[in-house]
Amino acid sequence: MPVSLLGAAEIRRLAADLDVTPTKKLGQNFVVDANTVRKIVQAARVTASDRVVEIGPGLGSLTLAILETGASVVAVEIDHRLAERLPVTAAAHDVPEGRLQVIDADALRVDELPGEPSVLVANLPYNVSVPVLLHFLETFPYLQRGVVMVQAEVGERLAAPPGSKVYGAPSVKAAWYGSWRLAGTVSRQVFWPVPNVDSVLVAFERDAEPRGTEEHRLRTFRIVDAAFQQRRKMLRQALAGVLGGTAADASARLEAAGVGPTLRGEQLTVDDYARIAASS
Repeated sequence: MPVSLLGAAEIRRLAADLDVTPTKKLGQNFVVDANTVRKIVQAARVTASDRVVEIGPGLGSLTLAILETGASVVAVEIDHRLAERLPVTAAAHDVPEGRLQVIDADALRVDELPGEPSVLVANLPYNVSVPVLLHFLETFPYLQRGVVMVQAEVGERLAAPPGSKVYGAPSVKAAWYGSWRLAGTVSRQVFWPVPNVDSVLVAFERDAEPRGTEEHRLRTFRIVDAAFQQRRKMLRQALAGVLGGTAADASARLEAAGVGPTLRGEQLTVDDYARIAASS
């Protein structure tokens, strides 16, 4: 039998059975619309041959939509009640045995995934979305692409180009791993409870080759953090503390990297930052 999806009434029943009251702290706005979860899966280009890691499956609405394609899923869930119930829900919706593995853990502490999934799909809450994404991209180099649903503010920042108003440290750090783009909007009405913010889909593709070593990445990220700690300051001032100690030292090192000392951090690409780190 084909895998069936959760409906709004069943999601509310599951929540009641588990005594789950959706909370802002855990970002528990459950998706109750089948068309939306299928839209996310389609945006992620999930096929039957894929192995997918899903972060924060909750009650399983998106999980079942991924499994509906024939793909296998490793689901990472921080809420013990939800992690324990998810395999039961999957079996009740005709998911074949062995296609779903659940890791009962905080995603920020996970450092191993069974089967090396190549696709990431997630519905992430505002307060952990960027740290979780960066942790997974750093820790699991076999993740090649993915789609995440996040608050619009977070998604726009992740996909922002240099020079745009919302371009910031998360934009640069995400770009270290690959390319990011907005992949669609999500209506507030598909969530239970209905949130008071808009959500978007953000898609990423990992670069074919790593941009640098781990030491280079750490050095680059320290420079990025310094550059955006004091927005709208010239780089020679903002980076003085990490490039020699004085504005003059920073200017010399920036010029050696081919970057103008009077530019501002929000004008630089990830390649610019990587060059600064490499030359200092």
